[in-house]
Amino acid sequence: MIRVVLPPHLRTLAQISGEVTVSIEGDPTQRHVLDAIELRYPMLRGTMRDRATGNRRALVRFFACSEDLSNESPDAPLPPEVVAGKEPFLIVGAMAGG
Repeated sequence: MIRVVLPPHLRTLAQISGEVTVSIEGDPTQRHVLDAIELRYPMLRGTMRDRATGNRRALVRFFACSEDLSNESPDAPLPPEVVAGKEPFLIVGAMAGG
């Protein structure tokens, strides 16, 4: 089971509290984690990545094990600590403005 921490506004939209866990079939990648979240919580489709292209939304970032994975390939393997459930996969709403 992969632990996922969503930002507060997405937890509110999905009507959940705390972190969620998802099961991944096949290789544990960002793409598969997001697919599993969107399957379980269909109201989140299009909030983390573009519906048409599947690309990460500009103001959404992905972190794991104190590393920014936002610019990694969506098909790159997740860190072993995340796959083992020791560390969460963090989805963070980025700040913008000036």
